[in-house]
Amino acid sequence: MDKRKVLVTSALPYANGPIHLGHLAGAYLPADIFARYCRLLGRDVIYICGTDEHGVPITLTADREGVSPQEVVDRWFVHIRDSFAGAGISFDHFSRTSLPVHHRTSQDFFLKIHEQGLLVKKTERQLYCARCARFLPDRYVEGTCHNCRTEGAKGDQCESCGKPIDPLLLIDPLCKLCGSVPEARETEHWYMPLDRFQPWLEEWFSRPDKQGWKENVLSFCRGYLAEGLKERAVTRDLDWGVPVPLSGTAGKVLYVWFDAPIGYISSTKEWAEQQGAPERWKDYWCDTENTRLVHFIGKDNIFFHALMFPAMLKAYNDNPSAEVQWVLPDNVPANEYLNLEGLKFSTSRNFAVWLADYLERFEPDPLRYYLCSNMPETRDTDFNLKEFQAHNNNELADTVGNFINRTLTFVERYFDGRVPERGVPDDLDREMLERLAAAGPAVGGCIDTFRFRAAADTFGEFARFCNKYFNDKAPWQSRKDDPAACASTLNLCVQACYALSVAMWPVMPFSAEKLWAQLGVPEDWRSHPWDQDFSAALPAGHSLGKVEVLFPKVEDSLIEAQSASLGKSRAGGTRREETQMETIDIGQFGKVDIRVALVRAAEEVPRSRSLIRLELDLGELGSRTVAAGIKGHYEPAELVGRKVLVAANLEPRKVMGIESQGMVLAAVHGESLSLCTLDSKFDLPPGTRIS
Repeated sequence: MDKRKVLVTSALPYANGPIHLGHLAGAYLPADIFARYCRLLGRDVIYICGTDEHGVPITLTADREGVSPQEVVDRWFVHIRDSFAGAGISFDHFSRTSLPVHHRTSQDFFLKIHEQGLLVKKTERQLYCARCARFLPDRYVEGTCHNCRTEGAKGDQCESCGKPIDPLLLIDPLCKLCGSVPEARETEHWYMPLDRFQPWLEEWFSRPDKQGWKENVLSFCRGYLAEGLKERAVTRDLDWGVPVPLSGTAGKVLYVWFDAPIGYISSTKEWAEQQGAPERWKDYWCDTENTRLVHFIGKDNIFFHALMFPAMLKAYNDNPSAEVQWVLPDNVPANEYLNLEGLKFSTSRNFAVWLADYLERFEPDPLRYYLCSNMPETRDTDFNLKEFQAHNNNELADTVGNFINRTLTFVERYFDGRVPERGVPDDLDREMLERLAAAGPAVGGCIDTFRFRAAADTFGEFARFCNKYFNDKAPWQSRKDDPAACASTLNLCVQACYALSVAMWPVMPFSAEKLWAQLGVPEDWRSHPWDQDFSAALPAGHSLGKVEVLFPKVEDSLIEAQSASLGKSRAGGTRREETQMETIDIGQFGKVDIRVALVRAAEEVPRSRSLIRLELDLGELGSRTVAAGIKGHYEPAELVGRKVLVAANLEPRKVMGIESQGMVLAAVHGESLSLCTLDSKFDLPPGTRIS
């Protein structure tokens, strides 16, 4: 077994919006599965992440909402951190790049590279918006990609072809703030001469250890090296970010893709401080012989993690005055994209399954299992709600859960809840013993080589065999004909349940912990190595816990409610304001029947984070029940007696068990939400049509 320390990172998410399932499948779930597996093996592993709180996406959001960048990142840091926790993402530390420790670390990097004369200062032309009176770095400008001709490309990197973009080369560029056409003006910036590191990078990629890298990553990097690396800007004209640590540089900050990867280091430093051992971060970042650094990212981040960050680390290490030597990435297992029912996840169009919203309706483990089974490892894959339901109901409930429930219920009923004795094995028993011996290494070998889909398939195959074993051994019959054989069968089935619990923990930790409770597993379960002999983990006479259903089925109504929420905000508008909108003709608009409604009663919906149940009076149209996503913005008591506007001719839909018979109208600005209500001077009766 590899005895090296393991330093796991996931790409830092921008703190300007929520996490959707595409994000989760790309960089966070695979990293969590791998880190949990390492922990089961007893490896010295830490899993590091945090929010990326600099860069243009943050300032764009702040400009759009009319607030400071600090307000934006403070709000979204908490939301993102809590969403990850709800999904079971087990970071050892989750930090922020706006903290002083990160600023100091990033500035040290810049200075160590600058001291060697490596950074090139250049006077260049950059797009400038005269109307906004500001330069337009990367995402402040949008146009058509000059590489692949995709429209809507941002001025830093094209999401379609994955290539970096020179904003000056964008076709038909526009200012994201005001929509005007920018002009080119001169400004000064520092550049990282990646071309000087090309020979070293080519040699680095030719080393034998790169044979374990994914082909999509290697192909991407080889393509860049074949074209020839170019200088890359490391500063920007912005007021928000890590200030350039040189005199006469007011208004200039480090480019977010220079400082963001350094966030892994600063986050580890903060972790060490909180451990009471301020220098312990060096055990992972500076032990170049004994540390595996593994970056989990999406394919849009390959350039920065597999080419630029290694070059930055190399440049720092080459400085004679450097007090430390940094480890280089051992692997960068980048995933492709997870799409949503055939279309790309879109934050701007609010076409996504948001993680926080998902967790209001479903348990996290079925999602984790489905995404693991469908992970976009080598190609884009598709998230489909019906397929998700089928994975839960057929594979988890009817196969894994069915076997576990039948086994433990049988032992509870006929063996007083204690593991029965095992007798002399027959041929089928010996096959089960062989499968038990192979279960851990088979699943673990897949995880250790970043083949998560194969890990899920291997786990599922073992669960199907367990079901077949139970059926073929027919303990309900042998209990009458051969009690000793029945006891032996159930002994092996209990061991199989334990093997399943350990094998599922990296992927489905909440369910594994529930199963450990049902199996009566002691608290020191972590002392068991992954590759233990699962055939005798629980001795005869061991007392089991209370048996409960492990994987409830997902009902159609929940799937329908989640499907209906795609593209909707909490109360029916867009999640955030759009810079462009889709037009409709007057006939389409005329089909929407908007009515005045009087709120007769309001109450919070139990177990929901956002819903309030409204009882509405629509006059001659009668009363209506509407589930409105306005909790946190209004208290139920303050709504009673108010007149609101409601789209009254929408098809009813089930939301958290409530048949919602309309949609109240609201205005959304950032995270602020206001219901569309009538001014008191307009005394319109309930049921009045708005036209």
